[in-house]
Amino acid sequence: MHSEEYKLDNPVWHSLSETHNQYVVEYNDTKFYHPDFCPFGGTTSPGHTADAILRYADTCNNFFLVGNKPVTPDNVHIKKELVCDQMIIHNTINIPYASNIIQLKETHTNDLLTLVNLVQPGYFKNKTPQLGNYFGIYIDNVLAAVTGERMKMDLFTEVSAVITHPDHTGQGYAKQLVAHTVNNIIQQGKTPYLHVADTNTGAIALYKKLGFATRRKISFWNMVS
Repeated sequence: MHSEEYKLDNPVWHSLSETHNQYVVEYNDTKFYHPDFCPFGGTTSPGHTADAILRYADTCNNFFLVGNKPVTPDNVHIKKELVCDQMIIHNTINIPYASNIIQLKETHTNDLLTLVNLVQPGYFKNKTPQLGNYFGIYIDNVLAAVTGERMKMDLFTEVSAVITHPDHTGQGYAKQLVAHTVNNIIQQGKTPYLHVADTNTGAIALYKKLGFATRRKISFWNMVS
């Protein structure tokens, strides 16, 4: 295990303390992403989060605290606990890519937001694409599949938004885009990791086949005000 892999136990906190520190909204021992970028928070004091959650809820009424169960104020409640497998990979993935994988630019943002919000609404914000590189495959001028980067530390980058349009599933696009994204992260000298709902057995099987290993369970506590 890498000597800094413990930071993945608190990925939001360490991302906002390192590579993504320009996006931090900080209240004592709790750090959130600015709500225009990502509705995630992390803390080093899960027993003392009520004030931070209350203040962040004034700017974002539906968000997640990642890690141990937080203490919430009276007017913010936990809607659900999303338990995820946190998976990590250390080696490049050697599979053929589609020749039409492109890096998405600002001109593709509307297509990206449309696809993500169609398939996985609630996690992706208007400025989320600015957090990292996003790669996509277009079919007949329609964005058919994407994968990108979200949380970033000095040594670790999260693979995120593994999404295929319902009209284009079963073509292997997700597998190719994940491989492309992983290899791009490793070329940057960082270690890729990801989060997947532990009920999503199909995706977990795919990631294991590509070489990911489950590192731990981690909870995303969805809070609403």
